[in-house]
Amino acid sequence: MTGVLSASDQRVLLECAREAIRSRLGRQEPVYPPAPSSLDEECGAFVTLRLDGELRGCIGHVSACQALLDAVKSAAIAAAFNDPRFPPLTPAEYAGVQIEISVLSPFQRISDPCQVVPGTHGVMIRSGYRSGLLLPQVATEQGWNRETFLSHACRKAGLPPDAWKSPPTTIDIFTATVFHEPQE
Repeated sequence: MTGVLSASDQRVLLECAREAIRSRLGRQEPVYPPAPSSLDEECGAFVTLRLDGELRGCIGHVSACQALLDAVKSAAIAAAFNDPRFPPLTPAEYAGVQIEISVLSPFQRISDPCQVVPGTHGVMIRSGYRSGLLLPQVATEQGWNRETFLSHACRKAGLPPDAWKSPPTTIDIFTATVFHEPQE
């Protein structure tokens, strides 16, 4: 995203994510709030769902392949109903689920793992056809240092935990604008 997301843009994205989930649960047409043209910019985004503070789903779009607004809507539906780690969200869970959105910066390939700043950078680890992504906030939430963060990204990719230390593994870093619904 080249511009800064305003509080109003963030609110619209959160409302659209919630409406996308609600309409799918009720099997009805969504009614989205009016969206500013600033949300038409192509951008990667993830939607994370939490229930009682625990992860309930997280799926997103790594690359800038569609408008941010559309990326958030589709990621919200996928996080609620298609995350293979969880059963589909139920109507009973819907009211209590908290939505968090991470809008990704473009990726930057790095050659020195010391460039990764836990809590600031997310990472994409790749080796061959395997890849694993962790959002920047994961390191902070888990209390991980750089090595632990990189090791967990490798594990997520199905690689040995120390694969980040040597070729052919590549590391891309990115930042994210992270925001969530206010706590009730």
